[in-house]
Amino acid sequence: MAQEKKILVINFGGIGDEIFFLPTLISLKKEFPDSHITLALEPRSKGIKDLTDVIDDLILVDVKGENKYFEMLKLLMRARCGKFDMVISSGGNKLISILLFLTGIKERYGYYTGKLSKLLLTHAVTLNKNQYACSMYHDLIRAITSHNTQLPEINVEKREVIANSVLIHPGVSKMSVVKNCIKTIPPKTWAKVIDLLVAEGKKVMLAGGPDDQDCIKEILENVRTQNFENLYGTTKNLKDLAQLISSAEKFLCSDSAPLHVAVALGVKTYPIFGPTDDKVLIPQTPMVVPIKADDKCKLKPCLWARRMTTCEKLDCLKITPSKIVEMVLSE
Repeated sequence: MAQEKKILVINFGGIGDEIFFLPTLISLKKEFPDSHITLALEPRSKGIKDLTDVIDDLILVDVKGENKYFEMLKLLMRARCGKFDMVISSGGNKLISILLFLTGIKERYGYYTGKLSKLLLTHAVTLNKNQYACSMYHDLIRAITSHNTQLPEINVEKREVIANSVLIHPGVSKMSVVKNCIKTIPPKTWAKVIDLLVAEGKKVMLAGGPDDQDCIKEILENVRTQNFENLYGTTKNLKDLAQLISSAEKFLCSDSAPLHVAVALGVKTYPIFGPTDDKVLIPQTPMVVPIKADDKCKLKPCLWARRMTTCEKLDCLKITPSKIVEMVLSE
C-alpha cells in the first residue's frame, strides 16, 4: 500500500465555491488514492462534506467574524502541527503566499500575486478568471496531476425522477440580499412562472431554505393556482436539497448554490442570470441553459467584475414569465 499523502486545501467562500472546488479535490484523490485530504473552509459551507467522499477532515475558519485574525492564527497552528506534505490554497490575496510559507509545509501551491508569491510558493500558478470557475481552481494542480476532472460530482442517494416535473428554487443567499447584490427576478415574477407552468400541464414543485422565507411568502401570496407542491421547509440540509433536486426532470433556479448542486447531479437546469457572468459560473453544456434578459446593457455582466452591488435599474433581470416558461418548455 502506498504511503498516505497528507494534503491541506484552503478554500474560503460560500457553498457554491466549495462545489466549484470539488473537481480539484477529485483529481487529487485520483492522483493520490491513499491521500488524506483536509479542507479548511468557512463554517457556513461545512455541509459540503455531506455531499462527497473525497474530503476526510474539515477545519472551520470564520474569516468573516469578529475574531478573524485569531481564526487565521489557529489555522496556521493547525497547519504547522498537522504534518502535511502539501498545501493548496485558492484566492488572489497577496497575503496567502505568506500564510502558506509560514505553515512550514514543504509543497505549497497558490496563485501568482507578484514577486513575493513566486519566492514563497513552490508553485505560483497564473490566475485566469475568464473561464469556468471549476477550471480556474483546477489550474492550481496542473503541475501535480494529469487528471482533469471538469465538472463537480457529488455522492448522494438519488431519487427516482418524477416525470414531467419542474422543481423551482427561487432564492439566493441572505448575504447577497443584505449586500444589495440582487441576482434574481422578483417573487411576483416567480409566482406568474408557476401559474404558467401549471397551465402547461407541468408538475411544479417549489423549494427553498431558511434564507428564502420572505421570497417564498411573497410568491405564495401572489400565485393563483393551487395545483403545485409547496416543499418549502422540507429540506433540512444540503444533502436533503440535493436529493430533492435529483428527483426533478427539470430544475429552474436563481444564480445561487442550488444551481451548482444541480450541475453536479447532472439535472437539466435553467438558471436565471442577470448581473453575473454565466460563462464563469456554469459549464458550457446542453444540460445547463442560462435564461437572460434581452437588455442592451453594455456593462453586463457587471457584478463582481465592475461593481460590488447591483444598479437600481436592473434591466438585466427584467425577464418576462412567458420567456422563462418558453425556454423551460422548449429545451
